[in-house]
Amino acid sequence: MTAPILAAAAQVAGLPDGVLNIVYGSGPVVGEAMSAHPGIDMISFTGSTAAGKRISVAASATVKRVGLELGGKTANIVLEGADIDAAVDATLMNIFSNSGQACGAWARLLVPAALHDEIVGKLVAGAAAYAVGDPNAETTRVGPVASEAQWERVNGYIERGIAEGATVAIGGPGRIPGFENGAFIRPTIFTNVDPGATIAQEEIFGPVLTVIAYAREEDAIAIADGTVYGLTASIYGEHQHALAIAKRLHVGQVYINGADFNPLAPFGGYKQSGNGREMGHAGLEEFTEVKAIQL
Repeated sequence: MTAPILAAAAQVAGLPDGVLNIVYGSGPVVGEAMSAHPGIDMISFTGSTAAGKRISVAASATVKRVGLELGGKTANIVLEGADIDAAVDATLMNIFSNSGQACGAWARLLVPAALHDEIVGKLVAGAAAYAVGDPNAETTRVGPVASEAQWERVNGYIERGIAEGATVAIGGPGRIPGFENGAFIRPTIFTNVDPGATIAQEEIFGPVLTVIAYAREEDAIAIADGTVYGLTASIYGEHQHALAIAKRLHVGQVYINGADFNPLAPFGGYKQSGNGREMGHAGLEEFTEVKAIQL
């Protein structure tokens, strides 16, 4: 929907014909053709890790530059002494916004074992206010996921979480009464989640939160870094303490105490969350080549 609007705006702004081209088509057809084409010098892609791997393989035929912003499994670490209410509110808003369909969604909440029950109680109470419904209705806070295929995928993860022994604190699988004809997923929170469980390891891309208790901060860091992803992380706690932990996390961007997203800061991930950076000065450098002239 936005691509043709951008193209029209560029035309009105006087951008010469041919500088910006909107090409429609599927990833396996158009995407792979563009990735392998010798006339294209660089590919920048935002999407799933699986698709990013295919692009890298296709692009390798011409050894072109590839910038990938891929999936994530963000952990929000709550430290002792943190503002619990602020952490809970921000977590719910983040994981349920856009029905959880965001690469940086806070899909895992890591909490001190001593605070687990208190935090879960606040999460459940807060989640109850996230009404599912028609996205055009003012009272709706969670709309449908993108497609029926995505509904099947997310619902399958919820069912697998239950099968692997996790506890549903709120939400759950299946169709929502009154919304059987849409791709609506109940906002779901799991507790008693093993850090190695499927729902704690794989990107679900839906409104599903896993709450994981930790005994020591070293455990929290290990759990946060214990997936194939490394896109973003969040920490709630005393500022200097949180900053020290942020420096140890193997991720591309860390939010401390609900800091706002800064479009001037470079954005991108480690490990299978991608390579290269978007936004900021580093994002512009992705589209440049360095040349040295010796005189």
